[in-house]
Amino acid sequence: MAGNVPINVSSTTITNQKVKGTNDPKWVQLLLITIALLFLGLFLFLPLITVFIQAFDKGLEVYIAAITNPDAFSAIKLTIFVAIIAVPLNAIFGIMSAWAITKFQFRGKNFLITLIDLPFAVSPIIAGLIFVLLFGSQGLFGEWLFERDIKIIFAVPGIVLATIFVTFPFIARELIPLMQAQGTAEEEASITLGANGWKTFWYVTLPNIKWALLYGMILCNARAIGEFGAVSVVSGHIRGLTNTMPLHIEILYGEYQFAAAFAVASLMSIMAIFTLILKSILEWKARKQLDTGLN
Repeated sequence: MAGNVPINVSSTTITNQKVKGTNDPKWVQLLLITIALLFLGLFLFLPLITVFIQAFDKGLEVYIAAITNPDAFSAIKLTIFVAIIAVPLNAIFGIMSAWAITKFQFRGKNFLITLIDLPFAVSPIIAGLIFVLLFGSQGLFGEWLFERDIKIIFAVPGIVLATIFVTFPFIARELIPLMQAQGTAEEEASITLGANGWKTFWYVTLPNIKWALLYGMILCNARAIGEFGAVSVVSGHIRGLTNTMPLHIEILYGEYQFAAAFAVASLMSIMAIFTLILKSILEWKARKQLDTGLN
């Protein structure tokens, strides 16, 4: 019967079609590569090189003095402290939200996905203002907090809250597409074999999402370290107490301490480069694991 005639398409034919479809003229390839390199050089490498040149413009002693200054050291510690709190909390939230969205069917799922994407749509400054309206002295909970001597705005808790808000989509958004593609077959098989929910998550789900989870945590950490808008609104710019690295750089630059500002900026650049290296390593490991699984 015609409906049962097998259709055999060789891999060689598919490969040839792909190559043919992407076999643009040599001049087009060179033009596109040149444009990409010029764009990266102008907007990425040139500013990065400029930061390090300006940081060491007045010598190594000035550079070391700038990054070991008590205010700078306090800003560095606060930035790392906020990231250490924000990233794990967002990892927990990302796993829970991704699990709920991909493993269960319930009303309001699309609304939950929209809420997760909200920080991408809302300006960080508006996010900071929201926390001021909630927890500031004239805010919704301001009087209650004041009576109990609890400080959130212009204090470290406000900075942590603002950072968590602007960074919480990153991990969830890395996990949701992956877990949707994986489906629920392995979890269902594990439960059928007698494993409880925790064992299923620990021995089945987590190994399958570990690279996406780490990748999302790296992106979350990079945003937490570099966040400026929301943190600027809720911090109060108190030297030695509520200034993160981006805020400290802004103050130094505004005071015409350019060498010190670029010195601290170079530290942030080093953190960003280290983040890119980790990101590349994780991508390589994920591709290697995928290729191993396919073979």
